[in-house]
This record gives sequence, C-alpha cells and structure tokens, in this order.
Amino acid sequence: MDFTAQPKPATALCGVVSADGKIAYPPGVKEITDKITTDEMIKRLKMVVKTFMDMDQDSEDEKQQYLPLALHLASEFFLRNPNKDVRLLVACCLADIFRIYAPEAPYTSHDKLKDIFLFITRQLKGLEDTKSPQFNRYFYLLENLAWVKSYNICFELEDCNEIFIQLFRTLFSVINNSHNKKVQMHMLDLMSSIIMEGDGVTQELLDSILINLIPAHKNLNKQSFDLAKVLLKRTVQTIEACIANFFNQVLVLGRSSVSDLSEHVFDLIQELFAIDPHLLLSVMPQLEFKLKSNDGEERLAVVRLLAKLFGSKDSDLATQNRPLWQCFLGRFNDIHVPVRLESVKFASHCLMNHPDLAKDLTEYLKVRSHDPEEAIRHDVIVTIITAAKRDLALVNDQLLGFVRERTLDKRWRVRKEAMMGLAQLYKKYCLHGEAGKEAAEKVSWIKDKLLHIYYQNSIDDKLLVEKIFAQYLVPHNLETEERMKCLYYLYASLDPNAVKALNEMWKCQNMLRSHVRELLDLHKQPTSEANCSAMFGKLMTIAKNLPDPGKAQDFVKKFNQVLGDDEKLRSQLELLISPTCSCKQADICVREIARKLANPKQPTNPFLEMVKFLLERIAPVHIDSEAISALVKLMNKSIEGTADDEEEGVSPDTAIRSGLELLKVLSFTHPTSFHSAETYESLLQCLRMEDDKVAEAAIQIFRNTGHKIETDLPQIRSTLIPILHQKAKRGTPHQAKQAVHCIHAIFTNKEVQLAQIFEPLSRSLNADVPEQLITPLVSLGHISMLAPDQFASPMKSVVANFIVKDLLMNDRSTGEKNGKLWSPDEEVSPEVLAKVQAIKLLVRWLLGMKNNQSKSANSTLRLLSAMLVSEGDLTEQKRISKSDMSRLRLAAGSAIMKLAQEPCYHEIITPEQFQLCALVINDECYQVRQIFAQKLHKALVKLLLPLEYMAIFALCAKDPVKERRAHARQCLLKNISIRREYIKQNPMATEKLLSLLPEYVVPYMIHLLAHDPDFTRSQDVDQLRDIKECLWFMLEVLMTKNENNSHAFMKKMAENIKLTRDAQSPDESKTNEKLYTVCDVALCVINSKSALCNADSPKDPVLPMKFFTQPEKDGVQWHDLGSSQPLPPRFK
Repeated sequence: MDFTAQPKPATALCGVVSADGKIAYPPGVKEITDKITTDEMIKRLKMVVKTFMDMDQDSEDEKQQYLPLALHLASEFFLRNPNKDVRLLVACCLADIFRIYAPEAPYTSHDKLKDIFLFITRQLKGLEDTKSPQFNRYFYLLENLAWVKSYNICFELEDCNEIFIQLFRTLFSVINNSHNKKVQMHMLDLMSSIIMEGDGVTQELLDSILINLIPAHKNLNKQSFDLAKVLLKRTVQTIEACIANFFNQVLVLGRSSVSDLSEHVFDLIQELFAIDPHLLLSVMPQLEFKLKSNDGEERLAVVRLLAKLFGSKDSDLATQNRPLWQCFLGRFNDIHVPVRLESVKFASHCLMNHPDLAKDLTEYLKVRSHDPEEAIRHDVIVTIITAAKRDLALVNDQLLGFVRERTLDKRWRVRKEAMMGLAQLYKKYCLHGEAGKEAAEKVSWIKDKLLHIYYQNSIDDKLLVEKIFAQYLVPHNLETEERMKCLYYLYASLDPNAVKALNEMWKCQNMLRSHVRELLDLHKQPTSEANCSAMFGKLMTIAKNLPDPGKAQDFVKKFNQVLGDDEKLRSQLELLISPTCSCKQADICVREIARKLANPKQPTNPFLEMVKFLLERIAPVHIDSEAISALVKLMNKSIEGTADDEEEGVSPDTAIRSGLELLKVLSFTHPTSFHSAETYESLLQCLRMEDDKVAEAAIQIFRNTGHKIETDLPQIRSTLIPILHQKAKRGTPHQAKQAVHCIHAIFTNKEVQLAQIFEPLSRSLNADVPEQLITPLVSLGHISMLAPDQFASPMKSVVANFIVKDLLMNDRSTGEKNGKLWSPDEEVSPEVLAKVQAIKLLVRWLLGMKNNQSKSANSTLRLLSAMLVSEGDLTEQKRISKSDMSRLRLAAGSAIMKLAQEPCYHEIITPEQFQLCALVINDECYQVRQIFAQKLHKALVKLLLPLEYMAIFALCAKDPVKERRAHARQCLLKNISIRREYIKQNPMATEKLLSLLPEYVVPYMIHLLAHDPDFTRSQDVDQLRDIKECLWFMLEVLMTKNENNSHAFMKKMAENIKLTRDAQSPDESKTNEKLYTVCDVALCVINSKSALCNADSPKDPVLPMKFFTQPEKDGVQWHDLGSSQPLPPRFK
C-alpha cells in the first residue's frame, strides 16, 4: 500500500462537506475549534486518531464522511499549533489519512502537501526521547509512514527535495542507542523507498547521508553512522551513480563547491569502501588519475587513502583492480619523500593482512631499502620486522635479507633498528621456539650476523652487539643453568667468524675491566704529578670504550671525581670488577651505583646514562663460578651422552669440542671462576679423551686457571703432572706446546719438571724417523724459550749437531714431482714438517736467549737467507717437491720476521736479509703470499715489528690476485691508523717518531724498491711503471690526509735521499742510480697527487743510517754528478 503510482488527486473529493455544511466528526467527538481549551482539544483529537486508526481503505462510506475532517486537520490552525501533543496527534491523523485514502490523497494543493509533509517531518523529532510518554505514538507515526511509503507522494512536487532532505536530516539526528531494531528498520524503509523509487538522488540529499560517515560525525553519533551504512548497502545499485558523479565533480573536475563535504572526499571513500566496495566501482579509476597528479601533497593524500583500502583485512581491491594496484605500487618510487614514506608504512599492514601480495611488495621494498632518505630505510626495516613478529611466514627470505643488509647502513639509527629487529626475531623464534623448528631454522643465521657486526669500527655498533647478546641471544636474567645451556648451544652453533667476534667481545670487556681496576688502584696511591698523568691517560682510554668518546671524556672525568670523593662508591665498583663477583652481586652493584648517581630533579641524566654504559660493559652478568660449574656439567652430559645435543641441532662431538673451546676462552677472562675440584676433575676427564682438540683446550684451561692447584688441590696436581709430561713427549704439536707452557705457568718446581721432559727428548731425536720428531721439536723449542738460563747451552749442541747438520742440511726422502706449488697439511711429508718445526725451534731458542753473544743468531740468519735464496731447497739436490719448497720458504721468511721482533736481533739483520724476507710477499705460491702477509700484518698492528717491515706491503701492488692487493691495502690502512692513534694517545711517543710515524716508511720503501730484483734497468718504462704502482700503493694511503703537512715532509724525505748514497753499496754507481730513479718516480707521484707538497716541511726528516749514508755536506745531489739519468719522456 503506497503512493508510488498515484495519479493526481481527484478534484471531486476536494472540499466535500456534509449536507448541512458542517464537518462530520466521529461519534462522541465534538467540534474541534480554537474556541476550546488545549486539554479538551487533545482529548477530542485522541478520539479522532482512534477512529482513523481503525479505518481501512475499503471503508468507502466513512472515507466520504470524514473527508471534510481530513481537510480540516490539514488547516493552518493545526499545522501551526503551539502544543506539541496537539501536533503529534494531528500528524498521526494525517499519516492515517494518507494510508486510508491511498493511492489518492485528499489534498490537491502542492503547497499544502509540502506543508503537511514538512509538518509531519518536524514531528518525527519526537522519536529522539524513547522515555517520553508519547514515544509509542511517535513510533506509530514512523511505522505508518514507512509502511504506506507516504513520502513517495512528494515525487510529484517540484521542491520535493527540500522535504526529503529535511526528513533524512531529522531521522539521522534522532537515531540513538536507546532505539530498538524496529525503529531503525522503519527509518531505513522510509529512506530507501525515497532513494530507490525516485528519479535520482540530489547532491544535497546525498550529503545528508554521507555527512554521517565523516569521522567527526561518526564519533559523535555512532547510530547515525550505522543507519547511513545500512541505508547505503541497501540502495547500492541506485545510489552508486550519484556517488560516482559527486566524486567525479570533486576529484576530476575540481569543483569543490558542489558540496560542503568536498574537503572530506578521501575520508568518505575510505568509509564507503568499508561499507561496500560496489559503491565505488566508478570512483576507483578517478583515484588512479589522482595518483598521477603533479601535486605531491595530493598524491600523498591519495596514497594514504589507498593504503587503507588495499591494506584493510577483508579487502580484495588489489586482486579486483590490478591497474590501480600497479599504479599504487609505482608510488613507492615517487619523487616526493613523504609519499615514499607513506607507501613503505602501508607495506607492514599489507604484509600482515594480505600475505599473497608479499611478492609484489618485495621488489619495491628492495629499492626503498636503499633509499637516500634515512627515515625511509628505517621504516622499511620497521615494516618487515613488524610483520615478521606477527608471523614469520608473512615475510620471505628476501625481505629478511633487506634487514640483514641494513645492519651495515651508514646511519646509526637505521643500523640500530635493523639489529634490534633481528635480535627480537631471534629471541622469539629461536630462543622461545614460538613457531616450531622450521621457523627457528629460517632465522638461525641471525645470531651469526649480529655477532659479525662486532667487527665494525664504530663503538656504538660494538656496544649494541653486547647489549643484544646480554638481552636477546643469551638473556642474562635467566636462571644460571638455563642461561648456560643457552650459551653452550649458541657457541656450538656459531660460525667461525661469529665465534671470533664473541671471543673478542669478552676480551674487550675484560680489558675494560682491567682499565677500571687500574684506575681504582691509582686512587689508592698518593697524589702526584705522575699519578695524575697516569690517571688522565687511563680515563681517556676508558672514554674511548664508550659512546661518543668526545662527550664521554667529560663524563668519565666527572665520574672519576665522584669516585675520589665517595669511598663507598669505590668499594662498590671494586666489588663489581672483583674476579670473585657473582652475577647476582654484579646486578646489585650496578643498581646501587646507579641509585647513588641518580638525580631525582633531573629525569634525563646523560652523565648517569654514560656511567650505566660503562657498568654494563664491565659487569659480569653472564659468567661466575656457578656459571662455569653449570657449563662443565653440561659438557659432562655431552661426554656421557645424556645431554639434549641432538634436540638442539648439535652433534655430541661438536658440543664437547665447542664447549671446551668456550671454557678455554672464558679461562682467559674469568680464570678465578674455574677454581674448583669438580671443574678440574671434568677437565682431567677431557684430557684423557681421544679428540686432540678437546685435550688441547683442556690443557690451555689448566694453564690459564691453575695457579692455585699446587697449593689448594694436591690431588689434582698429582694426577695432572704425568698427563702433561705424556702430552709434551707424545701428544700433538699443539698439545705439547700447551703442556710445556702449563707446567711453566702453574708449578713452582718447573725447572725440574721441564728437565724431566727436555733430557729424554733431546737424547732420542732421530732424523730417520721424521714423523716422531715433530712433537719433541715443539716441546724442546718452547722449553728453551721459557727457561733459557737452564736450557740455552744444552740446546746449542742439539741445534748444531742435529737441527742444522742432521736435519736441515739433509734430504732423506724424495718429494712428489707433481708440479703443485702447495699441498694441504695432511699431504705434506713428515720430513718437511719436521724441518719447519726445526726452523721454529731455532727461532724460539734465540728468542729465549735474547742476546747474540755466541753469534748463533748470525749463523741462523745466514741459514734462513740461504734457504730463501735456494727457494727452499737448501741442499740444492732437487729431491724436494715444489710444494715442500713453498713450505720451507714460508717458514724461513716467517722466522726472519719473528727474529726481527726482538731488538737485539733486528740490529743484526742486514739489508740483504731484510730484502730476501720482504720478497716472500711476492712468492710464486699464492698460499705463501697469503700466510706471510697475515703474519706480517699481525705483528705490525701489535707494534712488534720495526717500521721498515711495513714497507713490504708496497710490493703487494705487483700481486696478480685482486683480493690479495685489497687485503694488503686494508692492512696498510689499519697499521697507519693504529700508529697515528698511538702517537696521539701517548705523549712520550714523540721521542720515538722515527720508529712510529707512518710517513717514515717512505725511505724504507724507496730503498726496498730500488733493490727489487725485477727492477734491473732504470730507463725501462715498463719497470718504472711497476715501481710507480708500488709507490702509489703505499703513498695513496699515506696521503689520504695531509696531517701536519705530511705531504711536504714525504717529498722532503725523497729529496734528501738524493743527497745520500745507498749504504748497502755506496760505491756502486748502478745501485745508486736505481735508488735515485725510484726517488724521482716518488717525487713525480707526490707532485702529481698533491698540491700541498710544495709547502715548507715542518721539520727536517731523519734517514735511517742502516740504509743511507750521511748526506753530502755541500748539498750536491749525486744524480747531478752524472750517476743518474732523467726519467724517460714516455714514462712521464
């Protein structure tokens, strides 16, 4: 029953009255006029309402009878009545009249119809108060209007839109949470019939619906939002075109004046999409158009909107609208930074809600992970880690790989986010095993990668790795047994580089503990200038181990001042770094010191933060006696086969071996924690095992920790001694070395013990059985080095009669003539291995004596030089294989380098011997070059070798293998950096500049290159190019900075050499000519690469007298006298 197809009202019915000209009222109802009271009017109207309620459309007589009354009720008197009850009753009557007379309304005037419907609409506001006594009557009004679809009659009115807008606004304003579903249903029926049965929805009417979706309105009245939502869903087919037109006007044509809601278009699109994506079928292409806008801010707004649409949980927009999705992905590469940032932020929600889109996102995130903007790279990490923490299956290996790359980002904020994110993933999936073994396996690489970062130079990186280790890899707050189990299996599963990094971390922390201990010792001494100077140096060293060393210096000085004034604080700190401090005590100490230094009035206290950094680095939060005991028990279980090794993904053998290695490392940093009979009993058990590595590690642990065994644990001592003797005589070479050192370190009667090993070994040496020689030679060499006073003389006869005469000067076996330059260790003949150990024995013997009174060092150096000259075949009988010759050349070169570390032997190494040693770095065998360069670098960075040995790296420019050249360059950078830093940190070092200042390597390099066997003709252009390459290889690194006018200083050195002669052959004109030619090439390089080299040198350089004669007094250059020729024009 409705007015949908209603014809125009019939005029026959209009104005009908009763025969006597009066209005007919229902029985019992008197006339209703303005003459009666309001109460009486209400009473009579109620009876009228009742009458109309009971009537139906079939009551033709009644309809005719009450038509005048119907017209009367629509008069101005009732429509404008001030009493709301009167108005309500009239509205109910009118609603029933429309029902009864449908489909023909009794009102002919369009103006009257408009007034009536606006009047009825106004009465609907009474629906707002559900507790009103009249609410049921208001509900009846609504129900009647909805059922009959009375408002549809308004379609015939020209200004029907005004009525509909008023109706919609009224209904949306009155709906509230006290209404039941029936109220909402009738409202929906009423409004949806208007939308679906009309000719279209005007913009104003659409606005009256859409305004309820705007966040501000939505938050004020959720029921109106819900009503609008359901209405739009119900009318989607009809209203979609109107919505499309609205957005087209605003988005494409830019006509924002068409609606007051124009500024909320993106909010509206989001809400409409959530309601029903079909509402926006025609709008999505318009968004694609907007994504390509020239206005960055506009693109940003669209990206924000689409991010919500694509990312929402149930959205299938990316699948349904691929062109829009591809266009959106293109915004990841937008020129506008905020757009790229917003795109990256979206990826996190998308990965979590739509894993199927991960493949599309991966390539774009890859590019953004290298974005020039720090914030974007940072957010890429946050995006991936957030998704991975939700569910690891949401991110593929490629995405995790992007985070892995960013751990080496140039910006600290990005590196930190990447490292912390990976640490959280490791703890969640590996430590806690939240997603099973497969997930744990997927991120098992994280532990290694995080520890590798400890190799970075930045102190911030190192500190963060330490923090991650303590909180995520091996959480320090776990109970001791659980914590040690975590450490035990972590150590067993790390790759070799990660193990080295972890060992280095413990070493650095231990070193810092030592510095703090020494600082506290200085506080105990009386104040003096020397004490203050030493304290200052110690504070600077400690500051270098903290973030931002520049600021840290001030904080460390302040902390030192507090330590000087507060004895209790000093005692707390002493307890913290005490070797006997337990993990629990350490935790209490750290909190107590922090509490004392805290300032309640200063919430952010940089000083306190810096002190906390220091305390965290030195506090033993993982290892104490209880922890070592727990580790030993775990290892015992692995030995017995009762441990969880296989479950943890580690074989028992690996667990035992790595467990011993772990204990060995900890024995260096926490020796006191090992001192218990139980621990040593377990180590003795390891000594009896067949695994050589395990036994070797156990011996070293005894060596590092057993200082009190002799006095406190006699039973352990009596068991240990025979085992050490046996290992020194018949163990592996490494075991023999450790056994000798262990005896020397922990026993008071070491002379007797060592003699009991030395005498039988020295008597039983037999060159005919070389495989049985290696261990005795190792033991004898180390004994003579550790106790030279006792064994130097008896060793001399062993060296002369057996080592040199019987072993080195004889070739008993014939090597394989396979042409190989190198063979694996297991394929090297026992005789050559014995000869290598014999060479090492000579060096150890000499290093023990530390003097050359017997001229033994000269003889040894001549022997080593002869071995290098003969290319490893000392006897020159050509019975030895190429690979064995390589081993012996390496041993000889390394031996000379080792002797050069002792000043008394460095003095007697001639320039020729030095040059022979240097040429090993150009050996034809790759492995010889590689190992020699590593040994050279290791000795140089520890400042053990004289500066001239750094010149050897210049020869690496000729290495045919790129990676060897790169390694040598890194070695040079490291060495130069260490020497410059050492000079800065040690004021006294200025007295030794000749041996420390990196620039002083230039004269050694020039002399070495002048004597390069490949440099035979000083006018040969190709040879000169090689010389130039070697010079630039070194000078490039030296000239990176012009510190203290160093470019001019190096130029001055090269010029001064030309005023001298070659001390190696002062009277040979060809030798001097080559020397001056190299100087000319060096000057050519320096002049061409630096504009600052022509400045005055800050001081006159000193040239080493061992390589150059004194300059000529008259300042005449030797090449001016005809002993040198200008460089060839082609070379220049």
